[in-house]
Amino acid sequence: MDPTVRILGADGTIAPSASADRYLPLIDALSDADLEQFYRDMTVIRAFDRQATLLQRQGQLALWPPSQGQEAAQVGSARAARAQDHIFPSYREHVVCTIRGVDPVDIIKLMRGVSHGGWDPTAPKNGNTHIYTLVLGSQTLHATGYAMGIEFDGRSGSGDPEKDEAVIVYYGDGASSQGDVHEAMVFAVSYQTPQVFFLQNNHWAISVPVATQSRVPLANRAGGYGMPSVRVDGNDVLASYAVSKVALDEARAGGGPQAIEAVTYRMGAHTTSDDPTKYRTSDEEQSWIARDPITRMRAFLEARGASEAFFADVDAEAAALAADARTRTLQLEAPTRDSIFTHVYSEPHPLMDEQRKWLADYEASFEEGA
Repeated sequence: MDPTVRILGADGTIAPSASADRYLPLIDALSDADLEQFYRDMTVIRAFDRQATLLQRQGQLALWPPSQGQEAAQVGSARAARAQDHIFPSYREHVVCTIRGVDPVDIIKLMRGVSHGGWDPTAPKNGNTHIYTLVLGSQTLHATGYAMGIEFDGRSGSGDPEKDEAVIVYYGDGASSQGDVHEAMVFAVSYQTPQVFFLQNNHWAISVPVATQSRVPLANRAGGYGMPSVRVDGNDVLASYAVSKVALDEARAGGGPQAIEAVTYRMGAHTTSDDPTKYRTSDEEQSWIARDPITRMRAFLEARGASEAFFADVDAEAAALAADARTRTLQLEAPTRDSIFTHVYSEPHPLMDEQRKWLADYEASFEEGA
């Protein structure tokens, strides 16, 4: 039996793998509006992603991590989460964050260097979305710690799907080789946390291929800790949604941590400081372009009778978001001096008051000597 859960074939037709049978009822329950939203999410964020890449190339951002090619894995999993769930991204989950309510320009603020975190994860508008983590792998520990707190507080496993909470943490194949991830899994299984480890296997840890990192499918690693795991076609938004929904429901209901390996591909560079032509072939890239998640979903919707007006509306929304992101990025101002002290502690702290005064006095000393 094919262990990879797939519902949509590369040509956009329904072609479920043998392991997809249990998930098909979840897809049947989706409305036309749900399916069209999946496509809209992916298309709009790709336009934003391309605009942000251009902004970096034009000197407006210090760095940008492109997400092109990974939209289906991210959209499906994000749409499967409930409002009360907590999201711990890595640094490439642009559409996950925007689905949850984060302003995309807040992501740009971080990459432009005018924000220390990008957004306030405690603000209701940001949908329990924690900030990006540039120290890769550490977010799995943060997520596990938070999930342990949910378990200790009795905020999961009650049987009430409207109140029970879960955590989903995103990381990549490169991060999966780091000790932090494995320590997080040890604690997650030990405490049976309500948590989903969502691994986006995009085949490259910067320039190191996944075949060098692991001789077996990465999904198999979770089994070594006693954690159920599923391998899914990460370019199939329907499969990503269904697998994530089942895993989150299981975790939320008291079934302990779950693991998902979404097999996808990073079409662009690791970040804008990277040149992928140095370590991978054009043939490889072209083979994955043929499996583009947006092209696949568009073909599926067209076969279902989606109108040209719908696709034109999506394209217009994507262009408008990209233009708005550019306009607002160019209007961003440098942060105030005091902003560096704002989120070090959750409550006022005398050490921060002392350091704030020291910095003010230090800067004033230059004025006095002028």
